Amino acid sequence: MKPAVAVVEPKTPGNIGTIARAMKNFGLHDLKLVNPPEFGRDSEAYGFAGRARNDVLPNYDEVTFDELVANYHTVGLTATTNEDDRRHVRFPFTTPRRLAETLAAVETDTVLVFGRESDGLTNEELSRVDEVCAIPASAAYPSLNLGQAATVTLYELRDLTVDERQLPDVERERADEREIEGLYETFADLLESVDHPEEKREKAMRMIRRLVGRAHPTGREVATLRGIVRQASRRARSSDSRGSTRGDR
Repeated sequence: MKPAVAVVEPKTPGNIGTIARAMKNFGLHDLKLVNPPEFGRDSEAYGFAGRARNDVLPNYDEVTFDELVANYHTVGLTATTNEDDRRHVRFPFTTPRRLAETLAAVETDTVLVFGRESDGLTNEELSRVDEVCAIPASAAYPSLNLGQAATVTLYELRDLTVDERQLPDVERERADEREIEGLYETFADLLESVDHPEEKREKAMRMIRRLVGRAHPTGREVATLRGIVRQASRRARSSDSRGSTRGDR
């Protein structure tokens, strides 16, 4: 399934056109923009878009970041990563090539989320995506400009998008995004039920989101896991209630 491409708060219409052109080059068409600048047919966006000016660019959807998270398996693109698991916002991260391999094995609505030209995606935004992806580059200067990053990433995904006759067989059916979001809500309820330290819950939920995001669970897997977690929450609350009752006697 071909991913959508989203750009968060782009400042330069020319970059929007460059990304639209890269999408056209590699067989993608679903462009989404979060809080874009105004641009018309006489802007750099259309000037840089090439043949994408006829279909990809004029058919973009303006969306919110919340809508992307709620409706898609989100892959946040960043140039800056953490090197180990002691810091969780940008770790673990994948590369576009490895991302192509994992997306080939599942069928899900995915969106590649690119950030702002100046400072990319914020830590808060990255904490809400399902996967983090970075392009391997020199440690001395790892940052690519927005158009370059999109072009390199889409090139690595070309086997999934350019020739549909070459699409690999889907090995499993990934759960609907709303089902997975429901699983996260159930985990959050469990943390509250077991009185997990409140100051650690955000980090715990971020790690759970990343773990599930990499696993691409099926609908049945999500339903089974959610049932187990719900039962654990009920037992934790029941145990706490019995303890309180005995303490009152």
